[in-house]
Amino acid sequence: MMPSQTEKTPSVGISISESPDLGILGLSDGHLRDAMAEVALRLLASGISLAYGGDLRQHGFTQLLAELVGRYRGHPRHTGTIVVTNYLAWPVHIRMTSNELAAFSADHESAAHLVFLSLDGARLARERRISLPAENPQEFEWTKGLTAMRTVMLADICARIVLGGRVEGFKGAMPGIAEETYLSLDAGQPVFLLGGFGGCARDIAETLGLSERWGGSREDWPGRECFRNYSPEDLHNGLSREENLVLARTPHIQEAVDLVSRGLRQIVGNENGHTQSIH
Repeated sequence: MMPSQTEKTPSVGISISESPDLGILGLSDGHLRDAMAEVALRLLASGISLAYGGDLRQHGFTQLLAELVGRYRGHPRHTGTIVVTNYLAWPVHIRMTSNELAAFSADHESAAHLVFLSLDGARLARERRISLPAENPQEFEWTKGLTAMRTVMLADICARIVLGGRVEGFKGAMPGIAEETYLSLDAGQPVFLLGGFGGCARDIAETLGLSERWGGSREDWPGRECFRNYSPEDLHNGLSREENLVLARTPHIQEAVDLVSRGLRQIVGNENGHTQSIH
């Protein structure tokens, strides 16, 4: 069953992190950031809001999103609506002191709605969170808290866009990109796999039969076996099998963005009972 969305502001989740394959593919971190920027700007210009699982590092993707949102502050398609929702898992934000958290909130709340979550995924008011002391989360808290955050975000979005992703050195039960994608597939939620930038997204596309094995193919990582029960038809993203093959392989940003927009026109139109204008 699709998550409920308001007609005016459908929300799409973006799952992205660094890709270990960029060098092999002749790409750079700048290409991945440009890809995210192009996707985000296309969606924002079409009146679609964005959702992202928080990344608090300086110069991380959360900061990039905040900068992009600044361009659309006051945009007529987003007047009075939340443009970006940033979901912060318990183990991500509980490490911050009250002063650090207050500064982070002040820097980002004008561009994004910050959702602070408890270990179980309950929403915490900012004032309540700031009153809590900082602590170093244990390993089980990373696993439980990250899964809870991703489950909460899943219920608030109508589709997910996936690109890049590390499969080593991660926290939680499996790589973050993998868990977010798996939860969407398991819920029957539309998924767009942009595999042309390598990483976890390409691994998943390979497992689903959308990409062939190549020089950068990896052995199994925790959770990869979960995707062996799915096929391209389970993406439910409004694209044909041939279009998903292109999306899973192309390194050309505009081609990928055009395909995502084409699929979202079908998804958002079906959700709202009419065709959403996505350029």
